[in-house]
Amino acid sequence: MNIHEKYINRCIQIAKNAIPLAYPNPAVGCCIVHKNNIIAEGYTSEYGGSHAEVNAINSLKNKDLLSECSLYVTLEPCSHFGKTPPCSDLILKYKIPRVFIGIKDPNPKVSGKGIKKLKENGVHVEVEILAKECKNHHKIFLTNITKKRPFITLKWAETADGYIAPKEKKNTKPVWISNKYSQQLSHKLRSEFDCILVGSKTIIDDDPSLNTRQWHGRSPKVVVLNRKNNLDKNLNVFKTGSEILIIDNKTISNNKNITKQICKFLKSNNISSIIVEGGAQTLKTFLKENMWDEIKVFKSNKKLVNGINAPIIQLEKSSEKNIMGDKLITYHNN
Repeated sequence: MNIHEKYINRCIQIAKNAIPLAYPNPAVGCCIVHKNNIIAEGYTSEYGGSHAEVNAINSLKNKDLLSECSLYVTLEPCSHFGKTPPCSDLILKYKIPRVFIGIKDPNPKVSGKGIKKLKENGVHVEVEILAKECKNHHKIFLTNITKKRPFITLKWAETADGYIAPKEKKNTKPVWISNKYSQQLSHKLRSEFDCILVGSKTIIDDDPSLNTRQWHGRSPKVVVLNRKNNLDKNLNVFKTGSEILIIDNKTISNNKNITKQICKFLKSNNISSIIVEGGAQTLKTFLKENMWDEIKVFKSNKKLVNGINAPIIQLEKSSEKNIMGDKLITYHNN
């Protein structure tokens, strides 16, 4: 890792502080370097607030140093007026001579215009530094812009013998497949999404809360596929205070392109990211219609011998992590 990659990597680290509050804006990270030392850092404020570059520059007391600095940022500085003034103008105002950028912004309002403005005004600009890592970090924003739909993660826990749940519930207590560490990580993952989507069978059978009670973070909105819109309001999901969206027969017109219709509806409700947590039929629908970007599978050592089959994934895994005995396997839709 060269020196520029080192600083962009730091930008990615601090940008995570902006997830998910910055959405629908990208969660950008920025650091300012003077004589090989980071002297200021910033990340995107909650939506409507300042961008990462502004926060980094404003955190520096001695602004005179900026004319001798390099600015590192995960995403191209904006060049247009939105809810805030252009970041590229601020960089020029303080005569920052060098700017190093992770990736170009695909937003048509920016898309190279920020880079062009900086170069035309004598700033040394380099782009595509740790591009793969920056694209992964900005995956939700990039999907929103390029695919014009929410980013979709499918997530489930499955046993060593390939089941996601017992076929019949013998008691009212939930059957936990993954361990407590995986469960906590799952709640952390929920906190990074705008909404969690499940089928009505999951709500009725498991009576889940679908919040982030095991992690300090906001709970996502809850989206339930319930054709008849007839769920019992005494179910746990209605007691958590989370916003509930019901997708019923009035929302989806027929049985074709179900996931496309779901995405259209959720996009109209300002949803930028979806985590789909079940049940089996809902997950299989998203897989069958190839409407997904990422899959997270918590693979347990436990066995059920008999149960509801987990979806079969015939893809090369992107990564695998050990979670105190469980495995977290990630797949990407390329």
